[in-house]
Amino acid sequence: MSPKPTAKSNSERERLAEADRGEKPWRRFGPYLSERQWGTVREDYSPHGSAWDSFPHDHARSRAYRWGEDGLGGISDDQQRLCFSVALWNGRDPILKERLFGLTGPEGNHGEDVKEIYYYLDATPTSSWLEMLYKYPQAEFPYGWLVQENRRRGKEDPEFELMETGAFAENRYWDVFVRVAKADAEDLLIEIEVANRGPEAAKITVLPQLLFRNTWSWGRSTAERPRFSLEKDNVRADHPELGAMRCAFESVSGRTPELLFCDNDTNTERLYGVPNAGAVKDAIHEAVVRGNRAGLSAEATGTKMAARYDLDVAAGGSEVVHVRLARSLGKSPFADFTKTFAARRAEADAFYAALPNVAAGEAARVQRQAYAGLLWSKQWYSIDIPQWLAGDPASPTPPPERKTGRNSEWFHLNNADVLSMPDTWEYPWYAAWDLAFHCVPLAEIDPTFAKEQLVLLTREWYMHPNGQLPAYEWAFGDVNPPVHAWAALRVYEIDRAASGVADRAFLERVFHKLMLNFTWWVNRKDAEGKNVFQGGFLGLDNIGV
Repeated sequence: MSPKPTAKSNSERERLAEADRGEKPWRRFGPYLSERQWGTVREDYSPHGSAWDSFPHDHARSRAYRWGEDGLGGISDDQQRLCFSVALWNGRDPILKERLFGLTGPEGNHGEDVKEIYYYLDATPTSSWLEMLYKYPQAEFPYGWLVQENRRRGKEDPEFELMETGAFAENRYWDVFVRVAKADAEDLLIEIEVANRGPEAAKITVLPQLLFRNTWSWGRSTAERPRFSLEKDNVRADHPELGAMRCAFESVSGRTPELLFCDNDTNTERLYGVPNAGAVKDAIHEAVVRGNRAGLSAEATGTKMAARYDLDVAAGGSEVVHVRLARSLGKSPFADFTKTFAARRAEADAFYAALPNVAAGEAARVQRQAYAGLLWSKQWYSIDIPQWLAGDPASPTPPPERKTGRNSEWFHLNNADVLSMPDTWEYPWYAAWDLAFHCVPLAEIDPTFAKEQLVLLTREWYMHPNGQLPAYEWAFGDVNPPVHAWAALRVYEIDRAASGVADRAFLERVFHKLMLNFTWWVNRKDAEGKNVFQGGFLGLDNIGV
C-alpha cells in the first residue's frame, strides 16, 4: 500500500507513488549496470574457485559474460536486457576505457582494489535524475605499473595509487560527467560532458554504447536474438522481451557521430585461437584504438553498438554529447533537453529538502551524496546455481570439482533481481548483512524498495530450506551477524513515522520467514543459548568500524 500524500509531497514522491501503484514503471531503468563483472564468482568456471584468474580484466573487452554485464557510468533495465554505458579513449591507451580497472586479490598488497578516481554525485530513487563524475588521465593509463608496483609491495606497505603515478600531473586529465534525466519512465535523456582540466587543448574520443546482454550463446534460450539496426538517422533496439526502443545521438559542432556496430560475442580468435563466426565484442575497440575495422558489421546491425565522437577540446573548455533512449522519438529528440534537465535537477533538490531528517549546510551535501552512493549501488544480480554448477549445453562441461565446491549446497538459489550492493566495483554482488544495513537509510528515501529488499532475501529462491540467509556469492553458506530482523523493525518504524501508515503486513510477512531463520540460528550457531553472534564471518574486512 503506497504512503498517503503529505504536505511534503513533491514530484519525485509522486513518481514513487505511481511506481508503487503499478501505474508507471519509473524503477524499470536505473544505474543497475555494475562497474565490474569480470573476476566474479558468477563468471568463474575453474576447478578450484580461482575467480580472479578464471576471468581476468584482460579478457573483459573480448569475452562475453554469462551472468551479467558491466560498463562505465552504466544504466540498464531491471532485468539487464538493454545496457547503456560510456567508453572513452585518450588517444594513448592500449585499450578503450570501457570499465573501471583495478587489482585482483592476488595482485593487490591489501587484496582487490579499484585503481580509478570516480564519484557518484547525485541520484533520486526513481533514477529520474542521476549524476556521476569519472576522472580520466590524458596520458596513457598506467595499467602495468599499478599491477607491478602493488605486487612488489608487502602487506605492511601502503597501496600504490593512481595519483602516485603522476597520471594527473599539471591537471592533464578529463572530468567526465555522466548525467541522466528521465522525461518519462522509459524516456531517458543522457548527457556526457568532457571537461579538459589541462593547460593545453586536447583530443578525446567519446563513445556512448548500447549492448544487449548475451542470452543467446549458452544453448538455453530459444527466443529470437535481439538486435540493433538503423531507423532513418536513429538506432532501433529490438528485444523479444523488452520490446522496441529507439536511440538518438545528437551532432556536436555540426558533426554527426559515426555509428559502429558489432556483436556482444566472444572473440574466440584472440582468446583461444579459434576463428570467429561473426562480428565480436571488441570490434569497436579494434576500430578505434588500432584502426582495424574488419570486425565491424558491414550491415550496420548487431547486438552491440556505439556512436563515435572525436572531440577537440580547448584548455579549460568542455564539450557535451547528448543521447536520448526512449520508447519513441519525436521529430526533434533534443529540443526539450535543457528544460527537462533543469526540471529534474530542481525536483531532486525539492525531494531532498523535504526529507524529515535532512541535514543543514555542508552536512546536507555530504548526506545527499551518501544517498547517491546508495542509489548508484543498486545493481542487477543474476545467478542460477543449478545451471552454474552443471554448465550450459553450448559450453564446455565444468570440471567435476565444482559439484562439491563453492556453493554446491545452495542448489535452490536462483537470483535475478535489482539488489542493494556494497559497491559497484569491489562488491558487485549482494551481501545479506550489508543489505540489511543499507535498507535503514534507504527507508528514508524509498521505503517500498527497502521493504521489498528485506522480504526478497527471505523468499524461497534466496533463503535456504534450512532457514539460513544467503551471505554473498563467494560463500553463500557463510554466517553473518543476525541483523535482518533489526533492519526490518527499523524500516517499519521509519516508514510509519514518515507516512503515518503502519505497514504491519510487511512486518508480519518478514516475521514468519525470520522465525525460520531464528530456528536455524539457535539450532546451528548458538550452542551456549545466549542469542548472540557466535562465530562466522563478521564482514569488516573492508569496512571501517
